[in-house]
Amino acid sequence: MLFRLGNRTLCIGAFLRFHKETSGGTEVEAPKAYLSAVTTRLSIDHLRSARVRRERYVGTWLPEPILTEEEDDVALHAETADSLSMGFLVLLESLTPVERAVFLLREVFDYGFDEIARIVGKTEENCRQISVRARRHVHDAKPRFEASRARKEELARRFFAAAMDGDLDGLLQMLAADAVAYADGGGLAPASRRPVHGGKKVANLLLGAARIGRKLGVVGMREVEINGEPGCVFEDGEGHAIAVVALNIADDQVQTIHAVANPEKLQHLERPTR
Repeated sequence: MLFRLGNRTLCIGAFLRFHKETSGGTEVEAPKAYLSAVTTRLSIDHLRSARVRRERYVGTWLPEPILTEEEDDVALHAETADSLSMGFLVLLESLTPVERAVFLLREVFDYGFDEIARIVGKTEENCRQISVRARRHVHDAKPRFEASRARKEELARRFFAAAMDGDLDGLLQMLAADAVAYADGGGLAPASRRPVHGGKKVANLLLGAARIGRKLGVVGMREVEINGEPGCVFEDGEGHAIAVVALNIADDQVQTIHAVANPEKLQHLERPTR
């Protein structure tokens, strides 16, 4: 729960440990603190093993895309977009497991440094230093100017239409000069194995991806919100998701593109036709 939305296994493991302790006669004076500590430690161990597995991953690794509901509350929507965006989740992956634990416990759950120190097994001063370092890392990666929600949706609509229509000039007008595209095929689907930098290279990549998509049976696209950002699910005639693309838009341009084509990460997005 602390590190990946919907990661129930770790939470269940923590509750099982709590149940075992209390059933065995151990009195747990602060259940919340106990569960927080156990869940965090299990998560840190999980992240360390996941990092080892990711070193063997084929190509770029991206988080599993999540369809997020569009919120009418502007402030709530902005908070959701910040905490679930592909860019933010990828950024968290760049932190060490302990750095991520300290950052989330402090910034998301508002734990005191004394509590955090007990949970992660570090000194309070060390946790303060880790928090400052992680917060600076996250802050430095944020865009200077965020476009309005309506503007983002309108720009995304035109952007995806241009990609499907093969409109190179249209894409170039909407892409930042230093735009970056990341694609995750996991070795199971066509995808660039390295990030592509530069507006023109990204535009050409998208046009090539559109041609490949048609060969793979893509017949339509569904505009959705992916991890709090404007996105699109590209589907075949039976409603199976072939690829998901999320756009990070700032300064009134598309700054970053995250595309997931690994079928193992798209099964929950399928929409079979009746």
